[in-house]
Amino acid sequence: MVVQDSADTGDVRGGVQLEPFLHQVGGHLSVLQYDEHTVCKPLVPLEHMFYESLPQAMKQFTPRYKGTVTVHLQRDSRGHLSLVASPLQEAQGSLKVSSESAAVAIWETLQKTTGGVGSGTRPLAHLAHSLSESPAKTLLRSEFHFNTAAGESQAERSFNPWGLHCHQAHLTRLCSEYPENKLHRFLLLENVVSQYKHPCILDLKMGTRQHGDDASEEKKARHMRKCAQSTSACLGVRICGMQVYQAAKKHFLCKDKYYGRKLTVAGFHQALRQFLHDGARLRTELLEPILRQLRALLLVIRSQSSYRFYSSSLLLIYDGQEPAEPAERTPGGPAPPEPSQAALAKVDIRMIDFAHTTYKGSWREGAIYDGPDPGYIFGLENLLQILQDIQDGE
Repeated sequence: MVVQDSADTGDVRGGVQLEPFLHQVGGHLSVLQYDEHTVCKPLVPLEHMFYESLPQAMKQFTPRYKGTVTVHLQRDSRGHLSLVASPLQEAQGSLKVSSESAAVAIWETLQKTTGGVGSGTRPLAHLAHSLSESPAKTLLRSEFHFNTAAGESQAERSFNPWGLHCHQAHLTRLCSEYPENKLHRFLLLENVVSQYKHPCILDLKMGTRQHGDDASEEKKARHMRKCAQSTSACLGVRICGMQVYQAAKKHFLCKDKYYGRKLTVAGFHQALRQFLHDGARLRTELLEPILRQLRALLLVIRSQSSYRFYSSSLLLIYDGQEPAEPAERTPGGPAPPEPSQAALAKVDIRMIDFAHTTYKGSWREGAIYDGPDPGYIFGLENLLQILQDIQDGE
Protein backbone atom coordinates (compact mmCIF):
# COMPACT_ATOMS: atom_id res chain seq x y z
CA MET A 1 0.00 0.00 0.00
CA VAL A 2 1.28 3.47 -0.88
CA VAL A 3 1.59 5.94 2.02
CA GLN A 4 2.19 9.61 1.29
CA ASP A 5 3.92 12.16 3.48
CA SER A 6 1.88 13.84 6.19
CA ALA A 7 0.02 16.88 4.97
CA ASP A 8 -2.84 19.15 5.83
CA THR A 9 -5.93 17.18 4.89
CA GLY A 10 -7.93 20.35 4.41
CA ASP A 11 -11.67 20.65 4.84
CA VAL A 12 -12.80 17.02 5.15
CA ARG A 13 -16.43 18.07 4.90
CA GLY A 14 -15.97 17.92 1.14
CA GLY A 15 -14.54 14.41 1.38
CA VAL A 16 -16.30 11.08 1.20
CA GLN A 17 -16.56 8.81 4.23
CA LEU A 18 -15.74 5.35 2.95
CA GLU A 19 -18.13 2.56 3.83
CA PRO A 20 -17.39 -1.12 4.43
CA PHE A 21 -18.22 -3.02 1.24
CA LEU A 22 -20.69 -5.65 2.38
CA HIS A 23 -20.31 -7.87 -0.69
CA GLN A 24 -16.60 -8.58 -0.27
CA VAL A 25 -16.41 -12.39 -0.10
CA GLY A 26 -12.64 -12.98 -0.20
CA GLY A 27 -9.21 -11.43 -0.13
CA HIS A 28 -7.37 -9.84 2.80
CA LEU A 29 -7.14 -6.16 1.76
CA SER A 30 -10.17 -4.13 2.73
CA VAL A 31 -12.44 -3.18 -0.17
CA LEU A 32 -14.49 -0.08 0.65
CA GLN A 33 -17.53 1.48 -0.96
CA TYR A 34 -17.11 5.02 -2.31
CA ASP A 35 -20.57 5.32 -3.80
CA GLU A 36 -23.20 3.05 -5.30
CA HIS A 37 -21.17 2.32 -8.43
CA THR A 38 -17.60 2.67 -7.12
CA VAL A 39 -15.40 0.78 -4.67
CA CYS A 40 -11.84 1.51 -3.61
CA LYS A 41 -8.95 -0.46 -2.17
CA PRO A 42 -5.40 0.30 -0.94
CA LEU A 43 -3.12 1.13 -3.86
CA VAL A 44 -0.37 -1.38 -4.63
CA PRO A 45 2.05 -0.04 -7.28
CA LEU A 46 2.06 -3.17 -9.48
CA GLU A 47 -1.73 -3.34 -9.51
CA HIS A 48 -1.97 0.39 -10.24
CA MET A 49 0.38 0.02 -13.18
CA PHE A 50 -1.58 -2.98 -14.45
CA TYR A 51 -4.81 -0.95 -14.58
CA GLU A 52 -3.00 2.00 -16.17
CA SER A 53 -1.68 -0.21 -19.00
CA LEU A 54 -4.52 -2.71 -19.25
CA PRO A 55 -4.73 -4.44 -22.66
CA GLN A 56 -7.90 -3.54 -24.54
CA ALA A 57 -8.95 -7.18 -24.86
CA MET A 58 -8.99 -7.62 -21.09
CA LYS A 59 -11.12 -4.59 -20.23
CA GLN A 60 -14.42 -6.45 -20.56
CA PHE A 61 -13.21 -8.92 -17.92
CA THR A 62 -11.87 -6.47 -15.32
CA PRO A 63 -13.51 -3.73 -13.21
CA ARG A 64 -13.38 -0.33 -14.89
CA TYR A 65 -10.50 1.72 -13.51
CA LYS A 66 -11.66 5.17 -12.32
CA GLY A 67 -8.44 6.74 -11.03
CA THR A 68 -7.14 7.16 -7.49
CA VAL A 69 -8.00 9.02 -4.29
CA THR A 70 -6.12 10.07 -1.18
CA VAL A 71 -7.49 8.64 2.05
CA HIS A 72 -6.86 9.47 5.71
CA LEU A 73 -8.07 8.29 9.10
CA GLN A 74 -10.59 10.48 10.91
CA ARG A 75 -11.91 10.13 14.45
CA ASP A 76 -15.31 11.60 15.29
CA SER A 77 -16.46 13.17 18.57
CA ARG A 78 -17.45 9.73 19.90
CA GLY A 79 -14.00 8.32 19.21
CA HIS A 80 -15.10 6.21 16.25
CA LEU A 81 -12.57 5.85 13.44
CA SER A 82 -13.41 6.06 9.77
CA LEU A 83 -11.58 6.50 6.48
CA VAL A 84 -12.26 9.66 4.50
CA ALA A 85 -11.40 10.00 0.79
CA SER A 86 -10.42 13.27 -0.88
CA PRO A 87 -10.76 12.76 -4.67
CA LEU A 88 -7.80 13.58 -6.90
CA GLN A 89 -8.10 15.13 -10.33
CA GLU A 90 -7.62 11.80 -12.07
CA ALA A 91 -10.84 10.46 -10.56
CA GLN A 92 -13.29 10.25 -13.44
CA GLY A 93 -16.96 11.20 -13.38
CA SER A 94 -19.23 12.58 -10.70
CA LEU A 95 -19.03 10.51 -7.53
CA LYS A 96 -21.74 10.97 -4.92
CA VAL A 97 -22.15 9.12 -1.67
CA SER A 98 -25.62 8.07 -0.56
CA SER A 99 -27.03 9.75 2.54
CA GLU A 100 -28.40 6.45 3.85
CA SER A 101 -26.31 3.33 3.89
CA ALA A 102 -26.91 -0.12 5.32
CA ALA A 103 -23.13 -0.62 5.42
CA VAL A 104 -22.56 2.46 7.57
CA ALA A 105 -25.50 1.59 9.81
CA ILE A 106 -24.15 -1.89 10.47
CA TRP A 107 -20.60 -0.68 11.06
CA GLU A 108 -21.73 2.11 13.39
CA THR A 109 -23.92 -0.34 15.30
CA LEU A 110 -20.92 -2.57 15.88
CA GLN A 111 -18.74 0.37 16.95
CA LYS A 112 -21.38 1.83 19.30
CA THR A 113 -21.66 -1.45 21.17
CA THR A 114 -17.90 -1.80 21.56
CA GLY A 115 -16.57 1.73 22.10
CA GLY A 116 -14.94 2.03 18.66
CA VAL A 117 -12.10 0.33 16.84
CA GLY A 118 -9.46 2.50 18.47
CA SER A 119 -10.64 1.73 22.00
CA GLY A 120 -9.07 -1.69 22.16
CA THR A 121 -12.38 -3.54 21.83
CA ARG A 122 -13.07 -5.25 18.55
CA PRO A 123 -16.54 -5.08 16.98
CA LEU A 124 -16.42 -8.65 15.71
CA ALA A 125 -15.06 -9.83 19.04
CA HIS A 126 -18.10 -8.24 20.73
CA LEU A 127 -20.35 -9.85 18.15
CA ALA A 128 -18.70 -13.20 18.81
CA HIS A 129 -19.22 -12.75 22.54
CA SER A 130 -22.90 -12.05 21.97
CA LEU A 131 -23.11 -15.36 20.12
CA SER A 132 -21.18 -17.18 22.88
CA GLU A 133 -18.34 -17.96 20.47
CA SER A 134 -14.70 -17.05 20.24
CA PRO A 135 -13.74 -14.35 17.66
CA ALA A 136 -11.80 -16.91 15.64
CA LYS A 137 -14.74 -19.30 15.56
CA THR A 138 -17.10 -16.54 14.48
CA LEU A 139 -14.85 -15.44 11.61
CA LEU A 140 -14.11 -18.97 10.44
CA ARG A 141 -17.70 -20.18 10.44
CA SER A 142 -18.65 -21.41 6.97
CA GLU A 143 -22.23 -20.15 7.23
CA PHE A 144 -23.10 -16.85 8.90
CA HIS A 145 -25.48 -13.93 8.68
CA PHE A 146 -26.14 -11.09 11.09
CA ASN A 147 -29.34 -9.08 11.39
CA THR A 148 -29.37 -5.40 12.41
CA ALA A 149 -32.14 -3.08 13.51
CA ALA A 150 -35.77 -4.16 13.59
CA GLY A 151 -38.05 -2.87 10.87
CA GLU A 152 -35.85 -3.88 7.93
CA SER A 153 -36.68 -6.88 5.79
CA GLN A 154 -34.78 -10.09 6.34
CA ALA A 155 -33.15 -9.69 2.91
CA GLU A 156 -31.92 -6.17 3.70
CA ARG A 157 -30.46 -7.30 7.01
CA SER A 158 -28.40 -10.17 5.64
CA PHE A 159 -24.77 -9.60 4.70
CA ASN A 160 -21.44 -11.34 4.34
CA PRO A 161 -19.22 -10.69 7.41
CA TRP A 162 -15.93 -11.03 5.54
CA GLY A 163 -15.85 -7.41 4.34
CA LEU A 164 -16.34 -6.11 7.89
CA HIS A 165 -13.60 -8.45 9.11
CA CYS A 166 -11.15 -7.04 6.53
CA HIS A 167 -12.24 -3.45 7.24
CA GLN A 168 -11.84 -3.81 10.99
CA ALA A 169 -8.41 -5.43 10.60
CA HIS A 170 -7.35 -2.66 8.21
CA LEU A 171 -8.46 0.13 10.56
CA THR A 172 -6.73 -1.55 13.49
CA ARG A 173 -3.47 -1.77 11.54
CA LEU A 174 -3.65 1.81 10.23
CA CYS A 175 -4.33 3.37 13.62
CA SER A 176 -1.48 1.39 15.20
CA GLU A 177 1.11 2.04 12.45
CA TYR A 178 0.33 5.54 11.16
CA PRO A 179 -0.76 8.91 12.58
CA GLU A 180 -4.25 10.10 11.70
CA ASN A 181 -3.01 12.82 9.34
CA LYS A 182 -1.04 10.36 7.20
CA LEU A 183 -2.33 10.23 3.61
CA HIS A 184 -2.79 6.93 1.78
CA ARG A 185 -3.49 6.28 -1.89
CA PHE A 186 -6.43 4.09 -2.92
CA LEU A 187 -7.55 2.79 -6.29
CA LEU A 188 -11.05 3.67 -7.50
CA LEU A 189 -12.70 0.78 -9.33
CA GLU A 190 -16.11 -0.09 -10.73
CA ASN A 191 -18.46 -1.78 -8.29
CA VAL A 192 -19.19 -4.79 -10.49
CA VAL A 193 -22.14 -5.98 -8.37
CA SER A 194 -24.01 -2.65 -8.13
CA GLN A 195 -26.53 -3.67 -10.78
CA TYR A 196 -27.62 -6.80 -8.90
CA LYS A 197 -30.35 -6.84 -6.25
CA HIS A 198 -29.01 -9.93 -4.47
CA PRO A 199 -25.50 -10.49 -5.89
CA CYS A 200 -24.35 -14.09 -5.73
CA ILE A 201 -20.55 -14.06 -5.90
CA LEU A 202 -17.94 -16.79 -6.22
CA ASP A 203 -14.30 -15.74 -5.65
CA LEU A 204 -11.89 -18.20 -7.27
CA LYS A 205 -8.12 -18.02 -6.76
CA MET A 206 -6.71 -18.93 -10.15
CA GLY A 207 -3.53 -20.73 -11.14
CA THR A 208 -1.19 -23.34 -9.67
CA ARG A 209 1.15 -20.70 -8.20
CA GLN A 210 0.11 -17.94 -5.80
CA HIS A 211 3.34 -16.14 -4.83
CA GLY A 212 4.75 -13.20 -6.74
CA ASP A 213 8.29 -12.94 -8.09
CA ASP A 214 9.22 -10.63 -5.21
CA ALA A 215 8.04 -13.00 -2.45
CA SER A 216 10.44 -13.85 0.38
CA GLU A 217 11.51 -17.45 0.80
CA GLU A 218 9.22 -17.78 3.82
CA LYS A 219 6.22 -16.38 1.93
CA LYS A 220 7.03 -18.47 -1.12
CA ALA A 221 7.11 -21.65 0.97
CA ARG A 222 3.84 -20.71 2.72
CA HIS A 223 1.97 -20.13 -0.54
CA MET A 224 3.38 -23.26 -2.14
CA ARG A 225 2.15 -25.23 0.87
CA LYS A 226 -1.35 -23.76 0.54
CA CYS A 227 -1.46 -24.68 -3.13
CA ALA A 228 -0.18 -28.22 -2.53
CA GLN A 229 -2.78 -28.82 0.19
CA SER A 230 -5.75 -27.49 -1.83
CA THR A 231 -7.37 -27.84 -5.23
CA SER A 232 -4.94 -25.20 -6.59
CA ALA A 233 -2.37 -27.93 -7.24
CA CYS A 234 -4.59 -30.46 -9.01
CA LEU A 235 -7.17 -28.15 -10.61
CA GLY A 236 -5.41 -24.78 -10.87
CA VAL A 237 -8.33 -23.14 -9.02
CA ARG A 238 -9.66 -22.97 -5.46
CA ILE A 239 -12.53 -21.22 -3.73
CA CYS A 240 -11.61 -18.11 -1.73
CA GLY A 241 -15.13 -17.18 -0.71
CA MET A 242 -18.70 -17.04 -1.90
CA GLN A 243 -22.18 -15.85 -1.09
CA VAL A 244 -25.33 -17.42 -2.49
CA TYR A 245 -28.77 -15.91 -2.01
CA GLN A 246 -31.25 -18.36 -0.52
CA ALA A 247 -34.55 -17.20 -1.95
CA ALA A 248 -36.90 -18.86 0.54
CA LYS A 249 -34.94 -17.83 3.65
CA LYS A 250 -34.06 -14.41 2.19
CA HIS A 251 -30.45 -14.37 3.30
CA PHE A 252 -27.02 -15.20 1.92
CA LEU A 253 -25.29 -18.50 2.49
CA CYS A 254 -21.63 -17.52 2.98
CA LYS A 255 -18.42 -19.53 2.66
CA ASP A 256 -14.92 -18.23 3.36
CA LYS A 257 -11.39 -19.00 2.18
CA TYR A 258 -10.77 -21.49 4.99
CA TYR A 259 -13.69 -23.55 3.73
CA GLY A 260 -12.23 -23.40 0.20
CA ARG A 261 -8.79 -24.55 1.28
CA LYS A 262 -10.17 -27.76 2.78
CA LEU A 263 -12.13 -28.87 -0.28
CA THR A 264 -11.23 -32.02 -2.18
CA VAL A 265 -11.79 -32.24 -5.94
CA ALA A 266 -15.19 -33.83 -5.30
CA GLY A 267 -15.93 -31.13 -2.72
CA PHE A 268 -15.02 -28.44 -5.24
CA HIS A 269 -17.52 -29.94 -7.70
CA GLN A 270 -20.21 -29.90 -5.03
CA ALA A 271 -19.37 -26.32 -3.99
CA LEU A 272 -19.87 -25.12 -7.58
CA ARG A 273 -23.28 -26.78 -7.61
CA GLN A 274 -24.08 -25.10 -4.30
CA PHE A 275 -23.10 -21.73 -5.75
CA LEU A 276 -25.73 -22.24 -8.45
CA HIS A 277 -28.42 -23.45 -6.04
CA ASP A 278 -30.91 -20.99 -4.51
CA GLY A 279 -32.02 -23.33 -1.74
CA ALA A 280 -34.90 -24.67 -3.79
CA ARG A 281 -33.47 -25.54 -7.19
CA LEU A 282 -30.30 -25.59 -9.27
CA ARG A 283 -30.20 -22.48 -11.48
CA THR A 284 -29.30 -24.44 -14.63
CA GLU A 285 -30.18 -21.48 -16.87
CA LEU A 286 -27.04 -19.73 -15.58
CA LEU A 287 -24.66 -22.36 -16.92
CA GLU A 288 -24.87 -21.47 -20.60
CA PRO A 289 -23.99 -17.75 -20.19
CA ILE A 290 -21.29 -18.56 -17.61
CA LEU A 291 -19.68 -21.11 -19.92
CA ARG A 292 -19.90 -18.71 -22.86
CA GLN A 293 -18.11 -15.93 -20.96
CA LEU A 294 -15.47 -18.27 -19.54
CA ARG A 295 -14.65 -19.54 -23.02
CA ALA A 296 -14.29 -15.94 -24.23
CA LEU A 297 -11.99 -15.19 -21.27
CA LEU A 298 -9.90 -18.26 -22.06
CA LEU A 299 -9.29 -16.95 -25.59
CA VAL A 300 -8.20 -13.58 -24.17
CA ILE A 301 -5.80 -15.14 -21.62
CA ARG A 302 -4.26 -17.32 -24.32
CA SER A 303 -3.52 -14.18 -26.35
CA GLN A 304 -1.69 -12.34 -23.51
CA SER A 305 1.98 -13.24 -23.95
CA SER A 306 4.31 -12.75 -20.95
CA TYR A 307 1.48 -12.13 -18.45
CA ARG A 308 1.49 -14.09 -15.18
CA PHE A 309 -1.55 -13.45 -12.99
CA TYR A 310 -0.08 -14.75 -9.73
CA SER A 311 -2.52 -14.65 -6.79
CA SER A 312 -5.27 -13.02 -8.84
CA SER A 313 -8.91 -14.01 -8.48
CA LEU A 314 -11.82 -14.58 -10.82
CA LEU A 315 -15.32 -13.51 -9.79
CA LEU A 316 -18.43 -15.30 -11.04
CA ILE A 317 -21.51 -13.13 -10.42
CA TYR A 318 -25.23 -13.50 -10.95
CA ASP A 319 -28.41 -12.15 -9.35
CA GLY A 320 -30.08 -14.23 -6.67
CA GLN A 321 -33.38 -12.70 -7.74
CA GLU A 322 -34.62 -14.59 -10.77
CA PRO A 323 -35.45 -12.58 -13.93
CA ALA A 324 -39.03 -11.44 -14.48
CA GLU A 325 -41.38 -13.60 -16.50
CA PRO A 326 -41.84 -12.67 -20.20
CA ALA A 327 -44.63 -10.20 -20.95
CA GLU A 328 -48.09 -11.66 -21.54
CA ARG A 329 -49.70 -11.48 -24.93
CA THR A 330 -52.19 -8.64 -25.32
CA PRO A 331 -55.66 -9.55 -26.74
CA GLY A 332 -55.57 -9.38 -30.50
CA GLY A 333 -51.91 -8.44 -30.54
CA PRO A 334 -48.89 -10.38 -31.76
CA ALA A 335 -47.31 -12.86 -29.40
CA PRO A 336 -44.27 -11.38 -27.63
CA PRO A 337 -40.96 -13.13 -28.15
CA GLU A 338 -40.25 -15.90 -25.69
CA PRO A 339 -36.60 -15.66 -24.70
CA SER A 340 -35.03 -18.69 -23.11
CA GLN A 341 -34.21 -18.69 -19.41
CA ALA A 342 -30.54 -18.56 -20.35
CA ALA A 343 -31.14 -15.42 -22.41
CA LEU A 344 -32.89 -13.77 -19.45
CA ALA A 345 -30.19 -14.71 -16.94
CA LYS A 346 -27.51 -12.07 -16.44
CA VAL A 347 -24.07 -13.18 -15.31
CA ASP A 348 -20.72 -11.47 -15.06
CA ILE A 349 -17.15 -12.79 -15.11
CA ARG A 350 -14.43 -10.45 -13.77
CA MET A 351 -10.74 -10.80 -13.01
CA ILE A 352 -9.56 -8.94 -9.88
CA ASP A 353 -6.50 -8.54 -7.61
CA PHE A 354 -3.39 -7.82 -9.68
CA ALA A 355 -0.90 -6.88 -6.96
CA HIS A 356 1.44 -9.71 -8.05
CA THR A 357 0.75 -9.68 -11.80
CA THR A 358 3.86 -9.42 -13.93
CA TYR A 359 4.31 -8.93 -17.66
CA LYS A 360 6.82 -7.58 -20.14
CA GLY A 361 7.04 -3.85 -19.40
CA SER A 362 5.99 -3.96 -15.75
CA TRP A 363 8.35 -1.83 -13.72
CA ARG A 364 9.32 -4.47 -11.15
CA GLU A 365 10.08 -7.53 -13.21
CA GLY A 366 11.39 -10.55 -11.35
CA ALA A 367 11.45 -12.40 -14.64
CA ILE A 368 10.19 -12.02 -18.18
CA TYR A 369 8.01 -14.93 -19.22
CA ASP A 370 7.23 -16.22 -22.69
CA GLY A 371 3.76 -17.14 -23.84
CA PRO A 372 0.46 -17.03 -21.91
CA ASP A 373 0.03 -18.01 -18.25
CA PRO A 374 -0.10 -21.85 -18.18
CA GLY A 375 -1.33 -22.10 -14.59
CA TYR A 376 -4.24 -19.73 -15.19
CA ILE A 377 -5.18 -21.53 -18.40
CA PHE A 378 -5.04 -24.89 -16.61
CA GLY A 379 -7.43 -23.58 -13.95
CA LEU A 380 -9.83 -22.10 -16.50
CA GLU A 381 -9.93 -25.29 -18.52
CA ASN A 382 -10.72 -27.37 -15.44
CA LEU A 383 -13.36 -24.89 -14.29
CA LEU A 384 -15.00 -25.05 -17.72
CA GLN A 385 -15.00 -28.85 -17.68
CA ILE A 386 -16.56 -29.06 -14.21
CA LEU A 387 -19.30 -26.58 -15.12
CA GLN A 388 -19.90 -28.46 -18.35
CA ASP A 389 -20.28 -31.69 -16.33
CA ILE A 390 -22.85 -29.96 -14.12
CA GLN A 391 -24.74 -28.78 -17.21
CA ASP A 392 -24.67 -32.34 -18.59
CA GLY A 393 -26.10 -33.63 -15.33
CA GLU A 394 -22.99 -35.45 -14.17
